[in-house]
Amino acid sequence: MLIDFMLASRYSKSSSSSVYIKEEILFMGYCSWLLLPCFIWSSLILGSHQLQPSQTQVLLQLRKHLEYPNQLEIWKDHSVDFCFISSTAQVNVTCQDNFVTELRIRGDKPAKIDNFVGFVIPNQTLSENFSMDSFVVTLARLTSLRVLSLVSLGIWGPLPDKIHRLSSLEYLDLSSNYLSGSVPPKISTMVKLQTLILDDNFFNDTVPNWFASLSNLTILRMRNNQLKGPFPTSLQRVTTLTDVVLSSNEISGNLPSLDSLSNLHLLDLSGNNLDSNLPSMPKGLVSISLSNNSFSGEIPHPYGQLSQLQHLDMSFNKLSGRPPATIFSLPNISFLNLTSNMLSGSLPDHLSCGRKLQFVDISNNSFTGGLPQCLRLESDDRVVKFGGNCLSIDLHHQRTESSCMAMPVKEKQSGVKNIGRLVGVTIGILMVLVLLAFGFLVLCRRYCPRGTSEQHLLHKAVQENSATGLSSEILTNARFISQAAKLGSQGLPMCRSFTLREIKAATRNFDQSTILGEGSYGKLYKGRLEDGTQVAIRCLSSSNKYTIRNLKLRLDLLAKLRHPHLVCLLGHCIDSGGQDDYKVNRIFLVFEYISNGNFRTRLYEDNSGKLLNWSERLTVLIGVAKAVHFLHTGVIPGFFNNQLKTNNILLNEYGIAKLSDYGSSIISEELANSGEGGEGFKSRQMTRLEDDVYSFGFILLESLVGPSVSGRRDKLLLDELASLNSPDGHRKLVNPIVLATCFQESLSTVISITNKCICSESWSRPSFEDILWNLQYAAQIQATADDSIRE
Repeated sequence: MLIDFMLASRYSKSSSSSVYIKEEILFMGYCSWLLLPCFIWSSLILGSHQLQPSQTQVLLQLRKHLEYPNQLEIWKDHSVDFCFISSTAQVNVTCQDNFVTELRIRGDKPAKIDNFVGFVIPNQTLSENFSMDSFVVTLARLTSLRVLSLVSLGIWGPLPDKIHRLSSLEYLDLSSNYLSGSVPPKISTMVKLQTLILDDNFFNDTVPNWFASLSNLTILRMRNNQLKGPFPTSLQRVTTLTDVVLSSNEISGNLPSLDSLSNLHLLDLSGNNLDSNLPSMPKGLVSISLSNNSFSGEIPHPYGQLSQLQHLDMSFNKLSGRPPATIFSLPNISFLNLTSNMLSGSLPDHLSCGRKLQFVDISNNSFTGGLPQCLRLESDDRVVKFGGNCLSIDLHHQRTESSCMAMPVKEKQSGVKNIGRLVGVTIGILMVLVLLAFGFLVLCRRYCPRGTSEQHLLHKAVQENSATGLSSEILTNARFISQAAKLGSQGLPMCRSFTLREIKAATRNFDQSTILGEGSYGKLYKGRLEDGTQVAIRCLSSSNKYTIRNLKLRLDLLAKLRHPHLVCLLGHCIDSGGQDDYKVNRIFLVFEYISNGNFRTRLYEDNSGKLLNWSERLTVLIGVAKAVHFLHTGVIPGFFNNQLKTNNILLNEYGIAKLSDYGSSIISEELANSGEGGEGFKSRQMTRLEDDVYSFGFILLESLVGPSVSGRRDKLLLDELASLNSPDGHRKLVNPIVLATCFQESLSTVISITNKCICSESWSRPSFEDILWNLQYAAQIQATADDSIRE
């Protein structure tokens, strides 16, 4: 409008120059139309790059996880506009539609050691406070992330399966860190992935073989790790691949045909233990590196037809025979390295060399005859190495011709003799082993007692074991307890057997004053052992279906459940009432005594300021979720239906949560009977797993709204919960102490997972892994918010 006004005023002043002014008006009009899109475009860009607060929160949390590296010094607080920070070689953040789509961070902590055993290395790895699991949980909140590059940051530990939650990733680079263990199989579900780079880490498991599902993968690099096993044949089906780099690992066995990879340009398998003949290769290859393996046989003639090939390195193998003359004359070949093989014969005098060939190394083989003319021409543009052969040129650096002559007959005879000796030795060893085994069996039959074994007794009792879904094989085999149980048992006392006299002495002959309470499993007593240790003793009535020996095996299995967030089982006592070994009267379980009350009383009783704030409640919930996740997965089959209630969550003097009354289903009369009926074991197991999720949902609810509200469990309450995500719902239902101490996003995360846990459709309830993941994220968000308030 301003332009139009100015032009109109100028036009009225001078009618004599009307033609000139009309032309000027036309020109200015064009300018205004050209400027208009620029203004619109700039306003859209500025508006679209304003990052969501939750995304900013995640970036600040990542900086904390990475222990505030110098490269992220500019990431100070919420006031930073991450989308408009200038990109550098070390850091780049790209945004689109208010979300982070690209994150690249390059640190200054490259892996500089030959071996990494999983422990912190000062000044090279991040500290022992770093948790790879929590780090990935935080990363997964960047739900629109398409490019992720975290290089040389000192990240250490196993890469968790949770990495697959970054389902939008197209580019993943975690090279030059201290990642160990296996490459997570769940990466196979990241179907959008186009580039996967894990170079220069310490992955030391079997080479993954699940690549077939990654139909968009173009670049795969896992160079310089410690991966073992055969070459992954699933790569043959990923026809989009252009680069495969698996060098400097411990891959062994055959290399299959790669003909199907029609788009492959770069193949680097050097520095492994591959020992097959050379396979056929796709014709589009530009670079092949197969050095430092144990490839044998002759170089296939089709290699001389790889017209795009520029770089061919097959040095330090066991290749034999005469190489195809055509590989020297390939139109694009510039680098050819055949050194340190067992190649032999004479190269043709008329050998033709490609015009782009700059480096040739045929040294340390068994070539004879003369050196072809094209390899003898001295030129600044071509380097040729041919020492260590038997060529009739440059005798000072050649071996005698007799040393390059093959002696196949003698070698064959020698080989036959060696094989015969090996067979003879093997047969002799087998005969000795058979005799020793026979003698051992004779001694066992003569001197070992012929009493009935517990294994036999348990097989007779398969019928009774079916009540709880535990087979006798599982009850008698300790290897079904996972590594998690061993980790959980560190620092905890061993479980032992108590006598009835010790139990009576500890409880003053079951004096009424020692009763702490009575639950569905029986009475709970407070006791004191002879050494002064305070204990809690649970008295259970046992099912008559179990013999004492069978019951002991069940109790031993229960005793193996060790976890920092489980109340420790110190021992047990079986009271047979003075009858025979096949009847049980009572069972006593002796637990550590937790003196600081239970979780329920800390949610609504404000005694001397002991009411828990939101952060403290999250800490308790995470501890219990870890314990239940262990009960479900730490032993096979898992322990389900674990009496999850706020009353059964105890707090020790340090505020650490410990779950009680877990796992009693394998010995309790009540739960043994509940398993009878026509249902199969698997369906009962799923029902009990869902029961634990459902029960934990009400623990979450009680933490949010208080015991009086959550205890209703009626349809009206469930209807009210649907409004929890609104501000009015918060004020109406959520406990005031929670509202006063929580950060909004942290609270919303827990409300969301609570609604899923108590959903009426059991099939839609989350797993405990998902529950734990959400709780940990809520705690991280809350911790960051608390830190910013303190600052």
